[in-house]
Amino acid sequence: MIAKKMEAYVTGSSLIRAMFEESKKMALRFGAENVFDFSLGNPFFPPPPEVKAAIEKWLAQPDQVYVHGYMNNSGYPEVREKIATSLNRRFQTSFTQDNLVMTVGAAGGLNTILKVLVNPGEEIVAFAPYFGEYNNYAANVDAQMVIVPPAPPSFEPNLDAFEGLLTARTKAVIINSPNNPTGVVYGEDTLGKLADILRAKQREFGIDIYLISDEPYRELVYTGKKVPFVTNYYENAIVGYSYSKSLTCAGERIGYLAVPAATSDSERIVSAANVMTRTLGFVNAPSLMQLVIAECVDVNVDISNYRKNRDTLFHGLADIGYKCVEPEGAFYLFVESPLADDLAFCNKAKEFQLAIVPGRVFGCEGYFRLAYCTSHDKIVCSLPMFQALWDSCL
Repeated sequence: MIAKKMEAYVTGSSLIRAMFEESKKMALRFGAENVFDFSLGNPFFPPPPEVKAAIEKWLAQPDQVYVHGYMNNSGYPEVREKIATSLNRRFQTSFTQDNLVMTVGAAGGLNTILKVLVNPGEEIVAFAPYFGEYNNYAANVDAQMVIVPPAPPSFEPNLDAFEGLLTARTKAVIINSPNNPTGVVYGEDTLGKLADILRAKQREFGIDIYLISDEPYRELVYTGKKVPFVTNYYENAIVGYSYSKSLTCAGERIGYLAVPAATSDSERIVSAANVMTRTLGFVNAPSLMQLVIAECVDVNVDISNYRKNRDTLFHGLADIGYKCVEPEGAFYLFVESPLADDLAFCNKAKEFQLAIVPGRVFGCEGYFRLAYCTSHDKIVCSLPMFQALWDSCL
């Protein structure tokens, strides 16, 4: 028999992945061209050409032991230095290579840092709607997940409710901006108020509360709105970054943790993160991809494709009657369900060859999420199906 703890994991397995698997079954039944999969944030567009060039460059190097071998647990020093230099130039920070730990994507980074920081029974706070896998990350460290209720229709962080939910057991707060699933970007005013609340609660309880910023979508912003760099607003802030979306290489699993020197106990946090990458079985982030992203540290995917998809889908759904806040970033729409039961609505959508994700996955019932990182033709062809689905709910 599997471990009792794993029984809960299996029972509560991600509905996002479940819908993705459903789309594969529908493709076999109806043909892939007739199925509209909006379930998974899996970019359709190819990586920037610089990524392929960097891969080819490193695979042609004579010293393949260096390219494919072990390195410091934190990652190649020269890679971390390039990333630190880029961050400092773009965000007026003061990182060195010693503040960075290369990770197996943002998910690997978040699991690593939570293992480092959180004791069993302590609390991790997140703002709904939020990426549902955070629940599993909290379970990994036997922590209590505390969810701040959503504030529709804007879906800005509900700071009034947040302040009342912080306790002496609060160890970490996770934020995600641009947000999955809403596309909302948390502005400077929001981060400033959030930081003030955290500082006051640290003084009140005599504890450290760490703000962990999960940032796979930082470069995907359409409105020109600034995505503030969180370490400039709060001292005990840690950034978990992934190149999955900015370089369109989700399956390559490469990212980093940035732990500023100003963060309480920062040196021991970095040391513990190095130990934890081994303990969790990552050992180190993929060597080839570390070297590749060092070549592409200031390269980004062309977001015009995502903007075109967003505009077509947002306006197309609005014309039908669906209600949604226009996303500022990322590549998701979070749409109000015409049925109160969002899971029932998403199951009904399968009758129209639509694979979509219920809002309850993100701690927000009555909504559904669409990942529009697919082809533009798929989006255009899906709109009649969304119309038929809407009509069936009237």
